[in-house]
Amino acid sequence: MIGAPLAVGPVGSALDGMGIPFAAPIGSAISFLVVFLIIYTLGKVLIQPLISRGMDRRELDAHARTPIRRLTSGIIVFVAIAAAFGAAGFTGFLQSLATIAAAGTLAIGFALQDVIKNFVAGVFIYTDRPFRIGDWIEWDGHSGVVEDISLRVSRIRTFDNELLTVPNSQLTDGVIKNPVDGDKLRRTFVFGIGYEDDIEEATEIILDEATAHDGIMDEPGPSVRVTSLDDSSVGLQARIWIEDPSRADFVKVQSEFVKSTKEALEDAGIDIPYPQRVLHGDLSVEESALAD
Repeated sequence: MIGAPLAVGPVGSALDGMGIPFAAPIGSAISFLVVFLIIYTLGKVLIQPLISRGMDRRELDAHARTPIRRLTSGIIVFVAIAAAFGAAGFTGFLQSLATIAAAGTLAIGFALQDVIKNFVAGVFIYTDRPFRIGDWIEWDGHSGVVEDISLRVSRIRTFDNELLTVPNSQLTDGVIKNPVDGDKLRRTFVFGIGYEDDIEEATEIILDEATAHDGIMDEPGPSVRVTSLDDSSVGLQARIWIEDPSRADFVKVQSEFVKSTKEALEDAGIDIPYPQRVLHGDLSVEESALAD
């Protein structure tokens, strides 16, 4: 019970033996303060450095370290206060506090299920690192560049300059595509040439244009394969690799490569046909229409 008398600890007994009045409450206060300081100091000196070394091994970003440090500090303070209350003899208060905390946790858990779900998802994002700030990601029909990651939501800037605030659970429950996670990115583009054109010559032109572009890697090198025989063209699929990609970089490189290749194919007399429709049938005109 909260109103239960204080237990006389060693400090209180020593003060009572010295004839100091109010020895029990003063002893409890001293015990509370000493235990709190000891636990808090040990947590700062031992626990927080361990957490920092763990974050260093995981190579967490600076943004990810801040909430983890705050959470660690909160846990240290909570443990220090609980231990201090126990040492001071406030066992009844601790029991009441534990009961209130259990009931409050149950009520809050039901009311904040989505918040807790997103919080847990944020922890997984920090530990699993499916993406980082500055990465371009695609998910559930959306795409953009990650600007901020918190423990509840992530903020993503679309390529139309719209800011999306996305609950973290949406980014952990589904499939996320992170094209720029590696140190290089492969892109493909299909050039269609006419059936009468020389495939070897067209292949050589495409490879020459890829090799000449500074933004396309030499290793792995570009490649060209015949991939389709369409109604009006033969499909030649070009594969190129771009180093240290971002969306802006790869779009620019691919656009320049496609433009220069199209011009080179046209200069060589190689046709780039487009789908055509030929209609067969008889055309009849009524006499009344001719009279008009």
